Amino acid sequence: MSGKAIAHTHFDRAANLINLEAYMRRILLAPFREVTVELPVRMDDGRIEVFTGYRIQHNGARGPCKGGIRYHPEADHDEVLGLATIMTWKTALMDIPFGGAKGGVTVDPKKLSKLELERLTRRFTQRIAIVLGPYRDIPAPDVNTNAQVMAWILDEYSSRQGYTPAVVTGKPVSLGGSLGREEATGRGVMYVMEEYARDFGIAVKGSRVVIQGFGNVGGHLARLLVTEAGAKVVAVSDVDGGIYNEQGLDVPGLLAHTAQRRPVAEWKGGKRITNEELWAVPCDWLVPAALGGVITKETNARTLDCKVVVEGANEPTTPTADLILEERGIPVVPDFLANAGGVTVSYYEWAQNLQQYRWTHEQVNKELKATITKAYAAVRDLAKEKAVAFRTAAYGIALQRVAEAERLRGN
Repeated sequence: MSGKAIAHTHFDRAANLINLEAYMRRILLAPFREVTVELPVRMDDGRIEVFTGYRIQHNGARGPCKGGIRYHPEADHDEVLGLATIMTWKTALMDIPFGGAKGGVTVDPKKLSKLELERLTRRFTQRIAIVLGPYRDIPAPDVNTNAQVMAWILDEYSSRQGYTPAVVTGKPVSLGGSLGREEATGRGVMYVMEEYARDFGIAVKGSRVVIQGFGNVGGHLARLLVTEAGAKVVAVSDVDGGIYNEQGLDVPGLLAHTAQRRPVAEWKGGKRITNEELWAVPCDWLVPAALGGVITKETNARTLDCKVVVEGANEPTTPTADLILEERGIPVVPDFLANAGGVTVSYYEWAQNLQQYRWTHEQVNKELKATITKAYAAVRDLAKEKAVAFRTAAYGIALQRVAEAERLRGN
């Protein structure tokens, strides 16, 4: 199921919950602007390769569009549109003054040299610059992009518009990035887990956690859960496989191992497992923190052995798998609540850039905790009031806020 189809299925359930008008459903489902570009890039051996890129602005009723840029061989129009739609709901749920957008380039960045990656990024920025701007659309890192890629975007945009740090977030701190931004998504996931634990009696301290994906989100989450929350991370994985240790993984050692660009499965501190076996590891908390569509009816929805699923990735659970988990009594904390720490701290970075005033790391974390726990409480209360899943409640709140902005604008 495509990202677009997943987003639409969840949308329909929530729209029915809040009795959203038919005309407003059409407005909120349709993207505001879609840009598709062809990117000729000179490779190191002199030949020209042409890549396809997308920037889709889903909705800007509540503020400038906001969303990451991913480099992935399977990035396509429908995936980017689905993720742009999710960003609209995520910013609305966090009640920060942004709309939703997403970008992507169909490419395997692992096959590019650093210079080729820079040329690709600069070409992509040139082609979509007309729709970017600090009050129009602000990109950020996503799958296979990072602070360095954001620095290239900033430089390319600023070379034409003048120094404009607020045009992109997730930048290096030395170029106007925010302290705490790199770990923000993982930290937000931990904060939501702690709130859920307090409400539903599933402790975080001493609990068993399994994390699928050990990139920016999964790596920082594992570190924070072990060092700050006292949890035991028993299994993690990356694209090449996973590692399991019943007594808990040495997360700092594993992070040092992966920092050398070595696969998780080569770590000697546990038993090597396949990506399929990871889903069956018994745990309290299961966190998919990589790509979408990994928990499905056909593969693992009936065999997961966990108490709660917390979605660190975007759209990791298909709608049919969602229903199976609900039948099995396994609650799901939805993506655009659990992983909203990144865009929330991106908002703080944007505000700091506009004000030319830097916050402390402690201030960033304090504000993030306040924002994400407020959103969590709103979702929890509506879910209880309407007797619906957290995901439907989260969508209901977000749809209501965006619809209200559209009505006030005259739509």
